[in-house]
Amino acid sequence: MVSKKPKVKTQRTKVVCLSHKEDADGISSAALIREAFGGDTILEDYPGLMDALEKIKNDEKIKQLFICDLGLSNKNQDEFVQVLSELRKNKVSITYIDHHDLDAKIIKQLEKLKVKLIHDINECTTVQVYNAYKSKLSEHASFVAACAAITDYMEDRPLGAKLLQIYDRQFALINATVLTFNIVGHQKDPDYLLYLVEEISESKYPHEIPNTFEFAQIQVEKLASMVGKVKKSMKMMKNLAYMEVLDAGASGAVNFVLGLSGKDVGVAYKERVDHGIYAVSVRGSKACKIHLGRIVNPLATKLGGSGGGHDRACGAVIPKPKIKQFLKEFNATIS
Repeated sequence: MVSKKPKVKTQRTKVVCLSHKEDADGISSAALIREAFGGDTILEDYPGLMDALEKIKNDEKIKQLFICDLGLSNKNQDEFVQVLSELRKNKVSITYIDHHDLDAKIIKQLEKLKVKLIHDINECTTVQVYNAYKSKLSEHASFVAACAAITDYMEDRPLGAKLLQIYDRQFALINATVLTFNIVGHQKDPDYLLYLVEEISESKYPHEIPNTFEFAQIQVEKLASMVGKVKKSMKMMKNLAYMEVLDAGASGAVNFVLGLSGKDVGVAYKERVDHGIYAVSVRGSKACKIHLGRIVNPLATKLGGSGGGHDRACGAVIPKPKIKQFLKEFNATIS
């Protein structure tokens, strides 16, 4: 009789950062985590969060996991806690850093699991990463955080404003803009996004990264052509203006919809043909006193999608057949 060899337990040594891929806050958060702790980076959008976590859960080498700038919705928050619970049972150290609205019930559950939660809705995620780990980071990391605050419209918040004061404002603005246009324009090129994370983690200014200015110029030209399209195609409801975007990103068009319409709320949406959904971007003016993210979250969930975000900047994914209903109910709710 041949005796079975005992199964050798895999030693957990890997550090992984799972971060948002669609904007400078997510990319910059990943870069600072990489600078401070090393390890691997995984970039995802909101719809891909749970699939990414499932893959991470099955990796027996993971020792430490950082999750950055990936807000939760009513649709996925319970599943999120469940997957993190399974990771914690395997002794994986987890740090969740975010600035999106978070259910108080979920906060308690994460704390019970001993997940390290760094969460402040008043500062962008990169600023929170910098503030938590600045002893492990270079001086340049403060500039990265300041740029992220600009791109998330949070440079007037206490910590973000303090960081921005260190630098010439125009210098920070142009670097934040160049970085944003390169991220938005490379959403279908995951290797390039990881390259940006690596370059920024090595204390490179966005303008120093090869060809970023040239690529940003291309994106700017696309946005310039958007103005006429918005004027022609946007539609008005009582409390908001909206537009379907066909040949650009919804996040790029939505600010034009908001500004050109004169409404306090602008909505732009673009079909994701491969998923049968619309990616929706929502923006509110400074006069908008309603927390739009808290309205979008339950509404999107009710319609079979998901969503949420900040008070005046949020987003959703909505099943294609439900987009008109979403607009109608959203318009009625914000009245």
